[in-house]
Amino acid sequence: MAEEKGRAPNTKHDHPRPEQTEMPKPAKPRGQLAHSEWYAQLEKLGADHGGFDRLGDAHCALYLEDSPTLLVTFECGENVRARAKGRPMGWTIAEEAGWSQLSLIAEGSTWFRSPQVYGYFDELVDDGFFDDFERVVFFGAGDCGYAAAAFSVAAPGSTVVLVNPQATLDPRVTEWDPRFTAHRRISFTDRYGYAPDMLEASERAYVMYDPEATFDAMHTALFTRKNVTKLRCRHLGPKLADELDRMGVLSEVIDAACEGMLTDQVFHRLFRTRRDNPRYLRRLLDKTETAGHPYLAAMLCRNVISRHRAPRFRRRLNELQETLAAEGRALPPLGKEAGA
Repeated sequence: MAEEKGRAPNTKHDHPRPEQTEMPKPAKPRGQLAHSEWYAQLEKLGADHGGFDRLGDAHCALYLEDSPTLLVTFECGENVRARAKGRPMGWTIAEEAGWSQLSLIAEGSTWFRSPQVYGYFDELVDDGFFDDFERVVFFGAGDCGYAAAAFSVAAPGSTVVLVNPQATLDPRVTEWDPRFTAHRRISFTDRYGYAPDMLEASERAYVMYDPEATFDAMHTALFTRKNVTKLRCRHLGPKLADELDRMGVLSEVIDAACEGMLTDQVFHRLFRTRRDNPRYLRRLLDKTETAGHPYLAAMLCRNVISRHRAPRFRRRLNELQETLAAEGRALPPLGKEAGA
């Protein structure tokens, strides 16, 4: 299969099983396919359209060949099985656009730190796999964002799109992050190790993060490079990828990257969708009031009800106006306020 143009090599027997890097498989949530059934579906999908490889017990790779644009995604198996038809997000996006796609899938939080995964990318490089494509885009979020950055070095000149990636879990570098202490036995000092350094071969990388999510912002700071653009997504919290996905922003950002059109200006134009997102607006209102700014909260409520039917915001506006009136304050006449 490796000798065919654009085909990923089969590496499932080429490397020894890793030690202490593979995580146990999560329990099957209700309504999801059994692991064996799901893997069988992926294997058939790969056989029909490109290729499928098991990379040890905790990782696999699904390749679908279509066009000279390749989208490479790193995803969590549990999340993939919860999606429609149990297919990776990368498969869904690429199928709609007619792109080729390569999805690396992990069972549990492994950060893809596995000799089998290293060997898989080694063979892709040796076979000139990425050279067959005019544009290559890597995407991942969180631990999968770490992996997307780390393995992007295999495709020099690629574009990398990341959401809340970790730079490393090496305690000598990130001992300030208490979230992943149970995973610190995983080695981040061998091959494909420190994610920010692996981005040096990429043409451009974009890191989306909420600067108010302290540990995510600290990891993002480690990605400071000339070819890295940091995209602030305020008031969306630590589950940033989920929020961007709900808004429809995430797929649009990946689309723009695959079309070679992504810039910080394009991102911020897409991110304006948040102004119409109820979850975002409620969170913004809560944060404004918690910070003790009733005037700004009232302005926000008035802006929202001027654009949407929003009973909660209308009720809160009335309450806030009463509070402001008691303090001898009032909102400016309509038409004078700035947008939310």
